[in-house]
Amino acid sequence: MSLEFYFHPLSSFCQKVLIALYENDTPFTPRFVDFSGEGERADFLKLWPIGKFPLLRDTDKDRTIPESSIIIEYLAQNYPGKIALTPADPDLARQTRLRDRFYDLYVMAPMQQIVGDTLRPDGQNDPLGVRQAKALLETAYNMIDADMADKTWAMGESFCMADCAAGPALMYANAASPFGPGRKNVGAYLRRLMARPSFARAISEAAPYIKFFPMADKYHALYG
Repeated sequence: MSLEFYFHPLSSFCQKVLIALYENDTPFTPRFVDFSGEGERADFLKLWPIGKFPLLRDTDKDRTIPESSIIIEYLAQNYPGKIALTPADPDLARQTRLRDRFYDLYVMAPMQQIVGDTLRPDGQNDPLGVRQAKALLETAYNMIDADMADKTWAMGESFCMADCAAGPALMYANAASPFGPGRKNVGAYLRRLMARPSFARAISEAAPYIKFFPMADKYHALYG
């Protein structure tokens, strides 16, 4: 096996894939992506012109696999391990994908919009967009709180791809727009995710870079 993973430890989508890799102790070569160097950026764009990570290179098969969900499914199909992150049953697999997409689209995406707005130049902020993003998160939090009332993980008792997505999404979202005291199930779910060895490892590897997270003060207030 010769897998190369292009990533940055601070990225929520990269952490999502790292969790999957660590869950199954999948061997890979880490390729840290630093776009501050033009040469490194140019080299990455040759692999994936869209210019976004994470990205997986399977050199044995000469395949380039972008997008976090697709990478995890590729790993499950081609390099399966002890944890079946994508169920074999078609209906369960569909439900897992739905939850995975839910966390990507309705938690990660609005979180990134809120955080990204803090980086805009003066006078170019988008207060309406931020309000809409926070409203979407409120709806998502309510749905997750109800869904996690009687479950350990996103699909029940088995850890899966949707949990890989949920961990980073909820961790950063809580800093951007807090869950609030009334959503105990969401908070408990996040605590279980953060205690999971695979995610705890990804968090520890991101620790040196948290200072670059625009809401680092809120992050540290929540998680130390």
